[in-house]
Amino acid sequence: MPTDARWLAAAARLALRGRPHSYPNPSVGCLIVKDGRVVARGWTRDGGRPHAEAAALADAGDAARGADIYVTLEPCAHESPRGPACSDLLVAAAPARVIVGQSDPDQRTAGRGMERLRTAGIAAELADCPASAASLAGYLTRAASSRPHVTLKLAMSLDGCIADAEGSSQWITGEAARAHVHSRRALADAILVGGGTWRADTPRLDVRLPGLEQRSPMRWVLTSQPIDGAQSIAAPADIAQIPAQYLYIEGGAQTAASFLAADLVDRLEIYRAPIVIGGGMPAVRDIGLPELAQAHDRWQRVEQRMLGPDTYEAFVRTRTGG
Repeated sequence: MPTDARWLAAAARLALRGRPHSYPNPSVGCLIVKDGRVVARGWTRDGGRPHAEAAALADAGDAARGADIYVTLEPCAHESPRGPACSDLLVAAAPARVIVGQSDPDQRTAGRGMERLRTAGIAAELADCPASAASLAGYLTRAASSRPHVTLKLAMSLDGCIADAEGSSQWITGEAARAHVHSRRALADAILVGGGTWRADTPRLDVRLPGLEQRSPMRWVLTSQPIDGAQSIAAPADIAQIPAQYLYIEGGAQTAASFLAADLVDRLEIYRAPIVIGGGMPAVRDIGLPELAQAHDRWQRVEQRMLGPDTYEAFVRTRTGG
């Protein structure tokens, strides 16, 4: 039988269906399980409503009574003109247990959702689930740091180059890797490149996968100069003003360095092609690292796979103190 952790991990994967269009709400996943079988599921819909729990309960009907309900984020406990509090909906549904992946940092709910369930006699358990936290990275980063969660994507050769000495870069990686990049774009509210990249290439920065074209993110450029066709910020710290939970950065080398130097990158996604360029343009410019020792223990690899001939690796920034 699947454990609570496995059901929550499945709910976290389900939550991806609502990302990023649930903004400004987090994308939450909910599974209703009875006798070891999923009887209903829900995720946060476009614009944040209905919430995942409301969608799953509507699907389950009377089957929710006595069931186990797995939800990645603490059920909301505040009233809204857009719908009732999910904790009240859960109380009315009378499940046996509600297992929650992450507490809600929103002070209108924090702890109150769990308390309301327990007061009603429902066994409410906080699992502190890593998969749930990862699925809520944008929401949790916004709550803790008042900015989007930042992913920096780099596509490079084995020797760390993004182009030859003349700047030609089409194409470093193969078709499978490029398709994967588009799938990652589809999970972001906003995408950003540097002013030099924008003026030199006028990149489309959209999603060109069949059925996902409508998930193309808002286009932003890091530049202090006027531009057409996108919105702009003048410095990495200005990302706080971007109305997004997830920001995907694609380049170029100086932009990558600027965000790394400001310690604003939460996730690194590196695509490495099995080629050596030699004397080419580096993927990242100088980040002002005072000594090599400070480069260690900053990144933890969380994913690795082959995409055709290319290697994909994802790393998360390890930070202490939250």
